[in-house]
Amino acid sequence: MGMKIDVPEGMEALGRTFLEMMARVQAEQKLAATGRAVDYAKVEQEIAEKAGAIEREGHKEILQSLDIDRPAIMIGENKYNRVGRYEATYYTLAGPVEVERSVYRESGQRGGEPEGRVIDTVSVRVGAVGKGWLPQTARAMAHAVQKGTSREAESGQAENFRLPYSRASFESVAHEVGALAVASRDNVQDALIEAYEVPAEARSVSVSLDRVNIPMEEPLPRPVGRPKKNAPKRPVARNFRQAYCATVTLHDSKGEALHTIRYGRMPQGDPAELCDRMVADVLEIACKSPDLKIELLCDGAPELWNLLEERFTTEIFGEVHRLVDYHHLTEKLGAAAKVISPPSEVGATLSTWKFDLLNDEKATQKILAELVASGKEDEPRGEARPVHAAITYLETHSVNTDRMNYARARALGLPVGSGNVEATCKSLFEIRLKRCGSRWKEHTGWHIVQLRAYAISDWWASAIELTLQPLRKAVRYA
Repeated sequence: MGMKIDVPEGMEALGRTFLEMMARVQAEQKLAATGRAVDYAKVEQEIAEKAGAIEREGHKEILQSLDIDRPAIMIGENKYNRVGRYEATYYTLAGPVEVERSVYRESGQRGGEPEGRVIDTVSVRVGAVGKGWLPQTARAMAHAVQKGTSREAESGQAENFRLPYSRASFESVAHEVGALAVASRDNVQDALIEAYEVPAEARSVSVSLDRVNIPMEEPLPRPVGRPKKNAPKRPVARNFRQAYCATVTLHDSKGEALHTIRYGRMPQGDPAELCDRMVADVLEIACKSPDLKIELLCDGAPELWNLLEERFTTEIFGEVHRLVDYHHLTEKLGAAAKVISPPSEVGATLSTWKFDLLNDEKATQKILAELVASGKEDEPRGEARPVHAAITYLETHSVNTDRMNYARARALGLPVGSGNVEATCKSLFEIRLKRCGSRWKEHTGWHIVQLRAYAISDWWASAIELTLQPLRKAVRYA
């Protein structure tokens, strides 16, 4: 039995596009009876193209209906006067569409000035990003670019028959969204952490801070005198600078990670502001689950510990546990064991130390005494003095401060390794920002870092919705 579909007046183009899809499906059905082999990848491509055409026509009809053609309109408390009516391009997931719409300028403003730029009701009502990029299209492009380069995004989406846009478009749209994410990060983060549901099995929260080198583009002074032929007009250098990476991780009763919130700042970013952000988030989490144990956990760098301990105080949080990463210590002890033990006993010595560290609360004192008694503190290995380095590390973090009681931490169900922040350094920065030959400016790098932080914290959908939501506004007749 056939079905009759009435196409409303004005939607004839959409109806014709739908009929073309039906005709293509029927043609393929007739060929199926021949028993031939089918290049179905080609069929998939053609159906996707037809479906995209239907999608574009649907968007065109809806976007056209969002246009308001009046002498004046109101957006909030501001009045805008109509200055003309023109066609414009809007960019959907399926490709660009052309829509005729009226444009307006704020009353009392003049063209040629930033305050006098024209707006259109379609873009204002849907919350378009930049010049006509629809919100889901923009966020999809930004998500692709935070994962890989714009060239990879372009080729990957071409395989999916979605987002048929150029590499340059992926680049510009991703940075538009990234700039919005950076500008709104405090408000968005407040909303995210306020809505955050602490896992029921969570028993502790660890706070970690680390650094990672990334390649930065920095201007070079131009040489004195007449420039050489074909010399670059703006010479630059590729220098590695330290960026900051941080995590707040919820753990179960065995110290296993349940969920990690990830943060990043570019080399010129403020690490103190980053730590203040973590303080606010941990306070919110602690208010929701007051019984959570709080632990500071990172490597032995004094700068990192100073930043954390200045802010995560007992006055604010009550009891705060502190622990230097277990694996950083055993790495130093492994080098020292090669100096004080015969080659055949190095493995046994290190295994004994590791076992004691995890099970004996006085293990660091015993190991320190053993290293000092060896008399090999100044014995070199290449340019290093491994025994001296291990002794200094133990004295700094065990004797002078209580940051190496791994047995106690295990008894309390706390993690002993800072693997979450180490992994975040790789996933947040290295995988994306340390490609061969890559170099970054401070602001463009931060756009990508902020987007990646949302994505790998499993907050992408909520964060980008909150970021783009302020772009859409209601319009009233004046």
